[in-house]
Amino acid sequence: MRPFWLQQALASQSGSPCPPLQGDVRCNVCIVGGGYTGLWTALMLKQAQPTLDVLLIEADICGAGASGRNGGCALSWSAKYFTLERLFGVAEAVRLVSESERSIAAIGAFCQAHGIDCDYRRDGTLYTATNAAQVGSTDAVIAALERQGISSFQRLPLPQVQRRAGSRRHLEGWFSPAAATVQPAKLVRGLRRVALQHGVRIHEGTAMTKLQHGPVVAVHTPHGTVRADRVVLGLNAAMARQFRAFERSVAIVSSDMVITEPCAELLHQTGLDSGISVLDSRIFVHYYRTTFDGRLMLGKGGNTFAYGGRLSKVFDQPSPYRALLQRTLGEFFPSLAEVPLAASWNGPSDRSVSGLPFFGRLDGQANVFYGLGYSGSGVGPCHMGGQILSSLALGLDNAWTRSPLVRGPLGLFPPEPIRYLGSLLVREAIRRKERAEDRGQRPRRLDVRLAKFAAAAGKADKG
Repeated sequence: MRPFWLQQALASQSGSPCPPLQGDVRCNVCIVGGGYTGLWTALMLKQAQPTLDVLLIEADICGAGASGRNGGCALSWSAKYFTLERLFGVAEAVRLVSESERSIAAIGAFCQAHGIDCDYRRDGTLYTATNAAQVGSTDAVIAALERQGISSFQRLPLPQVQRRAGSRRHLEGWFSPAAATVQPAKLVRGLRRVALQHGVRIHEGTAMTKLQHGPVVAVHTPHGTVRADRVVLGLNAAMARQFRAFERSVAIVSSDMVITEPCAELLHQTGLDSGISVLDSRIFVHYYRTTFDGRLMLGKGGNTFAYGGRLSKVFDQPSPYRALLQRTLGEFFPSLAEVPLAASWNGPSDRSVSGLPFFGRLDGQANVFYGLGYSGSGVGPCHMGGQILSSLALGLDNAWTRSPLVRGPLGLFPPEPIRYLGSLLVREAIRRKERAEDRGQRPRRLDVRLAKFAAAAGKADKG
């Protein structure tokens, strides 16, 4: 059973799956992965060189992975400024925050230019506090952005915060117009359509079974082989399973979501009548937004962890946390507590040590490139990923190929079973800490210390 967004997108769009690869083929660039990263890369390659022969393979259908089941919140890297500055220095941090905001606008412009109906709404985002312990947690990063002249945020008076967020649970809020919401599966399926129109050859139902390096790279599949001058790997969470080199580069963790049946009148009464996204300031954030058809989607990250990067069946099933999310929805919105849920789902996100994606050349090869580690916040940054990977594949010398983002993983997790057991230990500490804070109690000192292991990489699992 497909996740809610993808079911909705497939029902609203015509067209049949692209046929699986049969036999041996040759191309200039082979892209592995039919999500945002792979499709943006393919489109940018064709925009730069329309005659380039670009072929994309996808194990399932385009959008079956994270790109078709995320929360649909296109956010900038403003909240990650301190991490960017610490890793890359002030100049590059400023550039990347600015580029991340440009990507959000560029996605909307691309959709308008190419007739992609993905419910794109650039109505901004609201970063809030939902308990006293969270109050003030955003102040320092906003001050740093203001010092660099790149802050798009303004503090709103509390009545305005609660009105825009639709809930009295919020105790403070910072608003930025540089954010958007989309129906994520409609976006990825729209990118697929435009890629086909621009001559990208797509084979769905075609998994990569083996990769052979060489001057001409061989990408083996169950029923054929692609031989390409250059290869781009956009597998995201599946990279840890496919390539042992990335087993410790990312931790696979779920983000879980529920969505209501249509309730437009009730949403209007709460004040939620725009495409604004709302996030609180806990480590594994609550995030929510409305949809064009009058539903409310609410999600929370940091729930199910994968052992050794293995994507178990739970990631393709209704959320095990449905009841918890429904209860949380009712706490935020008492008037919606009795609205039936239309669906719940979850999916794997590739959480990096830094909370930032990373890019590079696989095994030091000059013609095989990769990008992953979006850490649950990829709707906007995948557009930047497409710029990075297309620039690498074209052999360009520009700000993207010179960026420290292309230096590979920015840290490693401990080996298994330490990583898995440690993840569960930290997750439970965070839960205890945040339950105490929600009750107005002081959390245990040990839980605070353990929670810092996750907090060091910043907010995640909301895109």
